[in-house]
Amino acid sequence: RPDGSLLQIGDTLRNPAYADFLARLAAEGPAALYTGSTAARIVARTRAEPLSGSMTMADLARYRPVKRQALCEPWRIYLLCVPPPPSSGVALIELMKILERTDIAALGPADPQSWFLFAEASRIMYADRDRYVGDPAFVSVPVEGLVDPSYISGRASLIGPVAGPPPKAGVPAGAPAPGRDRTLEPTGTSHFIIRDSDGNVVSMTTTVESIFGSGRMVDGFFLNNQMTDFSFSPVDSEGRAVANAVAPGKRPRSSMVPSILLNPDRSFAGAIGSAGGNSILAFVAKSLVAAVDWNEPMSRALAEPN
Repeated sequence: RPDGSLLQIGDTLRNPAYADFLARLAAEGPAALYTGSTAARIVARTRAEPLSGSMTMADLARYRPVKRQALCEPWRIYLLCVPPPPSSGVALIELMKILERTDIAALGPADPQSWFLFAEASRIMYADRDRYVGDPAFVSVPVEGLVDPSYISGRASLIGPVAGPPPKAGVPAGAPAPGRDRTLEPTGTSHFIIRDSDGNVVSMTTTVESIFGSGRMVDGFFLNNQMTDFSFSPVDSEGRAVANAVAPGKRPRSSMVPSILLNPDRSFAGAIGSAGGNSILAFVAKSLVAAVDWNEPMSRALAEPN
């Protein structure tokens, strides 16, 4: 508020700087962000003390998004389509296929054994995800090996009658020997799904990382803090390079798994995604199990405990 007090429910927050930027973005396209006055202010803000960075105008101008082919694999009666590395979609598919080899569907949400199976399968998946997933332009990610039926069966067989120590990463076909990951991913994410009258569907996860990203603002919007998605150490205790180590031009591993389900005839069946940082994979998997295996309405499936 003008007097310095916090805004309250019912107050109107006006952001004319952001409105002006959006108008320029609509008129000029991506250049309004990556070059020109906004880019100059971004660079200046990131280089400000404390903890000044080294980003340049040339860095921003060189940035290009990468269009990647979705990774689609059968799960139950559906085709589950997810983003490929450096996103963690392959790990979500691995988790769903491990659970497919248990009796979680028949047990239902009221049986504690269901949640035990889910927790143990999740631990196995995260061990593999943390070890292998990174930017495929820099590291070899064994995508096919991680979803191979024989590998999945072997990983599912590790689920015993009681919880054991943290599982070790497996060795899927095509796997390199990267070091142990040390990524500490904060939470602060949004997800939305849009379907238009022509049947086009968008499943989109977006984040500035943490609650207010870097805490630095330019032209009415917060700058993200996405560097925290890299491992905090480039090598492990044995000196082995970590798949998600930071490097120039490298994209960090993401836990985002904006997903789309297709029917056997390739028609649209549903879409899902979540906030939650590192927990996104477990949140989405839990909701899919509840909605598909336990036949719950989506509102109830989402509300099942995490």
